[in-house]
Amino acid sequence: MKSDMNASQRTFWNKYIAKARIDVDYPSYTKVSRSWNDEIPACPVNRLYFIMEGEGFLKIGDQTYYPRPGELYILPAGSDQAYGTISDHTFGKYWFHFTAKIGDLDLFQIVQTNPFIVVKDPAALQQTFEKLIAYRRSDALSAEFRVTGIVHELIAEFMESNTSVKLNLATTPTHEKMNGVLRYMEQHMADQVSIETLAQLAHYHPNYFINAFKQFTGYSPIQYMNHLRSEKAKDLLLTTELNVSQIADSFGMELSYFSRMFKEQTGFKPTAFRDLRPR
Repeated sequence: MKSDMNASQRTFWNKYIAKARIDVDYPSYTKVSRSWNDEIPACPVNRLYFIMEGEGFLKIGDQTYYPRPGELYILPAGSDQAYGTISDHTFGKYWFHFTAKIGDLDLFQIVQTNPFIVVKDPAALQQTFEKLIAYRRSDALSAEFRVTGIVHELIAEFMESNTSVKLNLATTPTHEKMNGVLRYMEQHMADQVSIETLAQLAHYHPNYFINAFKQFTGYSPIQYMNHLRSEKAKDLLLTTELNVSQIADSFGMELSYFSRMFKEQTGFKPTAFRDLRPR
């Protein structure tokens, strides 16, 4: 995923999209009938199709695709979707429906991709789907962990193999406001930034802002600021010769508070973390 983000921003967004809540329905293999066709305006679920044989069409919005065997498609939730046959040589496909929610948003509202990839190892993916189907039918206590784990792997593979992946960071007014707040915090790590200042940037009441910020990031404002500082401090410890006191000063923090904050964030004292550098 290419972007002009810095390391801290990439780390945040990577963790943010990984919070998607996955719910999976109907994993199956189907040889579709000649009458297989439908139109679904603003489809509420994502549809994933791994084409094994045959021909037909898929439509996402105004764009029509004619999938070939060995291609994996995701039709994103919220899009106008349609599908159908074009001959008696119909699709044989592995498929399932799923939701992937981050707050009120769908994952593929935030992560925008091309709708399909060419699978590198179709036989291996076929085995993965067979495992997915078996786990969904299982009544083992661990079965749902296995199901969601496989779907996470499939989404990761889809994103890594995709020719175009980008973050849509202006999906909603809330996202746009919070992105401005995050940028401000990134630029003022050395300052004592008040909740009131951040709330004004987002045009929220301070009490509402704290809840909205935590829902958006998973952190309270002070936790997120300390997360930013610890990520920056890790970089300074590994790539510069600044001593711990100088690094603490760069954040406008007392040495003892900085050291305690760093250990809470990373599990290491600053000096112990620096010892991890390759020698």
